[in-house]
Amino acid sequence: MNRTWWKEAIVYQIYPRSFKDSNGDGVGDLRGIIEKLDYIKSLGVDAVWLNPIYKSPNDDGGYDISDYYSIQPEFGYMQDFDELLAGLHQRGLKLIMDLVLNHSSDEHPWFEESKKAKDNPYRDYYFWRPGKDGGPPNNWPSFFGGSAWQYDETTDEYYLHLFSRKQPDLNWENPTLRQELYALMKFWLDKGVDGLRLDVISAISKRTDFPDTDTTDFNETIRKYYANGPRLKQFIAEARQTLWRNYDVITVGEGPGITPQNALDYLDEKDGLNMIFHFGHMFMDQGPGGRFDPIPWKLQDFKQVFKTWDDAFKEKGWGSVFLGNHDFPRMVSRWGDDKEYWDKSAKLLITLLLTMRGTPFIFQGDEIGMTNTTLSSINQSHDIETINGWREAQRRGITESEFLVAVNYSGRDNARTPMQWNNENHAGFTSRAPWMELNKNKDSINVASQEHDPHSIMNYFRAMTALRKSHKVLTYGVYLPIETNSEKIFLFFRESEKEKLLIVLNFSAEVIILPDHLIPENALPLVGNYSTSRPASQLRPWEAVVYQCDKI
Repeated sequence: MNRTWWKEAIVYQIYPRSFKDSNGDGVGDLRGIIEKLDYIKSLGVDAVWLNPIYKSPNDDGGYDISDYYSIQPEFGYMQDFDELLAGLHQRGLKLIMDLVLNHSSDEHPWFEESKKAKDNPYRDYYFWRPGKDGGPPNNWPSFFGGSAWQYDETTDEYYLHLFSRKQPDLNWENPTLRQELYALMKFWLDKGVDGLRLDVISAISKRTDFPDTDTTDFNETIRKYYANGPRLKQFIAEARQTLWRNYDVITVGEGPGITPQNALDYLDEKDGLNMIFHFGHMFMDQGPGGRFDPIPWKLQDFKQVFKTWDDAFKEKGWGSVFLGNHDFPRMVSRWGDDKEYWDKSAKLLITLLLTMRGTPFIFQGDEIGMTNTTLSSINQSHDIETINGWREAQRRGITESEFLVAVNYSGRDNARTPMQWNNENHAGFTSRAPWMELNKNKDSINVASQEHDPHSIMNYFRAMTALRKSHKVLTYGVYLPIETNSEKIFLFFRESEKEKLLIVLNFSAEVIILPDHLIPENALPLVGNYSTSRPASQLRPWEAVVYQCDKI
């Protein structure tokens, strides 16, 4: 397997609005990130993925871009960005920029021109269609609830928006538009950024004949109609040949609708992306209604996702590993136990993240075990998906208290509360009122309280990043799951020609007695989330252990 920096990297994701405020306006900014560069370096990570920082009306957390060439004024100035990039590079850290190419803001000059007239030169930068039977062109639903079409009376037509109505979809079928997109990418690549995380890249080619969806399962609609369109490979190949190949840059595709069966379509060695995010596990606790239709998840299914995707990349291609990000709940609240076994389960999830095959991505705050927040009213939400979801729920007769149960489990506000730096006023995030209410556990869960505690979650994370770097088998070795048919334990080997590690994880609050044959006699514990030893056959609640095994 070809060795590359991005396969060996551990990536730290920063949501700028919630990371660190440097000027007291309550909003995180670029200078705040600059202040924390030494902290980021101390974690043992190799790269930073920065959520969008471009000028935006902020209808969807900056994913609605009105000017791809300018910095969001709340975040600072271009000179701040240049200083941030230089500061990262001085510390040996790479920068991956988040870029949204499936849609723009409706306040982007392209769209403002596009809606003026049917013969406007920018009209075809977007998808405009006449209505049908007194309504939208088809029955496609938006990710954020309601129709994916918005009527505009200026020309008596509808435009497509798979997300917010303020995020009209760009028409990649238009070659002139594609050249505009390559130009804006070149602007940032010329500055020296090291990677591009391409938001919803799976949807840049969609079913442009716009048939009605024939399913009420939203995730199935994504796969069949919104993603994996007929010209997807062509568009990606053109971008790589026209632009990306001229730079030492990695491309990471985010892809709802990407499946193990079509993943390699995105990852051709000469004409594809370098890496993708898949959502096999991230949608597994969503019912047919999507995010606010939660269903129980099973560990067997969770384990199967990792095996299925590893099988997809066994011969070629490369994937990522993540358990949470800005679009999902906090990983310890979702996959672990954020109450009695908060510490142990957070460490267990970090162990899984940093021993699995694929490039690991950790979201800010997960290195200290930040948890879901609790909204007591929809009015407290800052997320358009939750606000629109509530509107839809009301139509179905769901009460606010019922809807809040789903929101507090799976809503995006959970991950976006400000970073908890210390137990001072506003958790050290800002000197004034923050843009979003802090989590109530900020005084007990914060960086300062964990910095010098050798048994803290943060220092366990540092130990695990060091372990991953010192054992290349965790990057390049094969993944060999041990099938146990258990809903409580997750065991697997990572093996190369020179080394073999065994990872043992107890996903339960119970003491588990393992069969003797599961732990080799010669197994030597390298790291674990308990500070005291115990018999190898006995797993304590939420226990995680990494063993070194002699080669067979």
